[in-house]
Amino acid sequence: METLKTGRFYGQTNQTLHLDFATITDTEYTHDKVDWHYHENAYFTLILDGNVMEGNKKEVYHCNAGSLLFHNWQDPHYNIKPRGYTRGFHIELKEDWFDGLSLSHNKLQGSFAIADPQVKLLFYKLFRESKTNDALTPLATEALLLQILGKMQGDNKLSVNRTPVWVRKIRELMADDVAQKFTLSQLAGSLNIHPVHLSRDFSKYFNCTLSEYIRLLRVQKAFTLLPNKNLNLTAIAMECGFADQSHFLRCFKSYSQQNPLVYRNLLLRAC
Repeated sequence: METLKTGRFYGQTNQTLHLDFATITDTEYTHDKVDWHYHENAYFTLILDGNVMEGNKKEVYHCNAGSLLFHNWQDPHYNIKPRGYTRGFHIELKEDWFDGLSLSHNKLQGSFAIADPQVKLLFYKLFRESKTNDALTPLATEALLLQILGKMQGDNKLSVNRTPVWVRKIRELMADDVAQKFTLSQLAGSLNIHPVHLSRDFSKYFNCTLSEYIRLLRVQKAFTLLPNKNLNLTAIAMECGFADQSHFLRCFKSYSQQNPLVYRNLLLRAC
């Protein structure tokens, strides 16, 4: 079974950025199928555009734009790509840097999908920073990676056995249709809990308020639609549940610090 060295991924490499603590690679998937293989480093993959299926010894992930996966060291997997264009953004972590952080490796075992919209938005910021690629890029990138790893560690502080069933249910409910006009009473009724209970305990498990979480999901959805040339910003706003384009622009910029057109230009071209 082949082991891919640092910075190497199957497909066409658009950019490779070597930093002291990580290697960043922007890749277009060109192989219909990639057999079982390892990677030398632990790494994250954010699918920027298109679709790919990835399987390991435990699970199969059907990934589309916005899907985020983590792969630990020496964790074998394979890929199958359907017809069409697919592009991925990879960040490999240098083991000595990761070990120096004194983070628990138990939280980052094997391969798994990451659903947290806050973490996903941080990865889009990492993507933009990699394209800026100036003297401050190493500092900004390391800071963002530390935010991500800290967030992932924090998410695991609460035992899975102690997490209420409604937490999983509300994630699934909102992910199904981010454009839906949610109300507190309807959500509480669907989850079979009291509205006061939902509003009081939501931030305990999501690290933000209910309304902030819905906005995060809608901005995350917008990121996945930006590569679609057939959708203008007004259409994207409507698709994601924003009242109008103006509201979409304000909300998008509040979370990403940039106009969506900045990201659209980056996502539409390979550098």
